[in-house]
Amino acid sequence: MAKITLQGNEINTNGDLPMVGGDAPDFKLVDSDLNDLGLSDYAGKKKLLNIVPSLDTPVCAESTRHFNKLAANRDDVVMLIISADLPFAMGRFCTGENLDNVISLSMMRSKNFARDYGVLITDGPLAGITARAVVVLDENNKVVYTELVPEIAQEPDYDQALAALN
Repeated sequence: MAKITLQGNEINTNGDLPMVGGDAPDFKLVDSDLNDLGLSDYAGKKKLLNIVPSLDTPVCAESTRHFNKLAANRDDVVMLIISADLPFAMGRFCTGENLDNVISLSMMRSKNFARDYGVLITDGPLAGITARAVVVLDENNKVVYTELVPEIAQEPDYDQALAALN
């Protein structure tokens, strides 16, 4: 269990992020066409998992925009935006913002991703959705970088995440 804060108030997650150097847990998440996707769907690519509570919040929206810019001209990388939002809402957001360098994935069918990655918030007003985190995987799904953002209303460390992709 990890402790984070929401506007200064302590809340908890169900566990810890995957260990750097270890294998990333596989997952089944839902894309905008309602397909179930997992790590094998992005085989051979580096992956940045931008895990957010909801794209319907300013910080989540900004981090998605930022990672979309970082993904431009990066054919070796896939930027996955993962949240509890419905795929339709995520697709509407990405289309409305002209974000075509990121892939939005929803936990609508299962919270197993959040449990397996240790980011499921277990108490407080956001219980049941994810903490804000970034996980970077290499082409072989080895974890090369993780960040659990300590204050949910704070943006992740973009420079460290980008460095881990290089």
